[in-house]
Amino acid sequence: MNERDRLAEPFEESRPHLRSVAYRMLGSLSEADDAVQEAWLRLSRADASEVDNLKGWLTTVVARVCLDMLRSRKSRREESLEVQGSDPVPSQKRIDPEQEAVLADSVGLALLVVLDTLDPAERLSFVMHDMFDVPFEEIARVVGRSPAAARQLASRARRRVRGQATISEADVSDQRRVVDAFLTALRAGDFEGLLAVLDPNVVVRVDAAGEGPGGAREVRGAENWARGAMAFSRGARSARAALVNGIVGVVLAPRGRLFRVLSFRISGGRIVEAEVIADPERLRQLDLAVLSDR
Repeated sequence: MNERDRLAEPFEESRPHLRSVAYRMLGSLSEADDAVQEAWLRLSRADASEVDNLKGWLTTVVARVCLDMLRSRKSRREESLEVQGSDPVPSQKRIDPEQEAVLADSVGLALLVVLDTLDPAERLSFVMHDMFDVPFEEIARVVGRSPAAARQLASRARRRVRGQATISEADVSDQRRVVDAFLTALRAGDFEGLLAVLDPNVVVRVDAAGEGPGGAREVRGAENWARGAMAFSRGARSARAALVNGIVGVVLAPRGRLFRVLSFRISGGRIVEAEVIADPERLRQLDLAVLSDR
């Protein structure tokens, strides 16, 4: 058995872990697979006899690859970065969109959206430490900082992920109940359930990017909006409650990619006003954070 064949088996055993790390770093399964494949290429060129902990070594390599990809993505402002090159190592069949949607949901759609707003080094530090318990000493070597600086990066990212509500905890809880009821009714196609959480005179505004063919920029009245919203009940599967500029709103993120944000004004246990935000520039300017599990 040659060296490449000897390394293939332990590499394949590590593949699920490496893919999990890369997916949380990149938010794209195809890119994650590319990062894992690049790790194999680097392993095949390295002297593995000097590697004591192969899984740990591969995790560090994948982290470095992902960091480079995130930095390239940020500098070029592109949605994806194609990593060239392949190798005849057995690789798993790429997950189809439905499978990737399931994976994104298991990680947390809102979390993936917020992670995408972080600086590359912040994202790596947070993911590696908070999700995979990698010591800051190892993270520091990847990001080229001191362990103390790596700790600070993770701490800064953690604050961004958790966010800071601009209202009291009691108001957050009250708003969360309303938004959760709204999403439950929407997913179920429950017209009466929607009316129950909408003020009869609710006003809904849609920005130009979110206006569909023949759609209105402004909708007034609970029945009018509920009737139109019913047509999008299937899309509500990718909607999750989140903090939007410090108050409870909704992010729509198919496969973890931000698509729309709903910002609400809630009063008396009902949605009084709503804004549908779809313009990419406006979406980038929003302060989004993950709501804690209840």
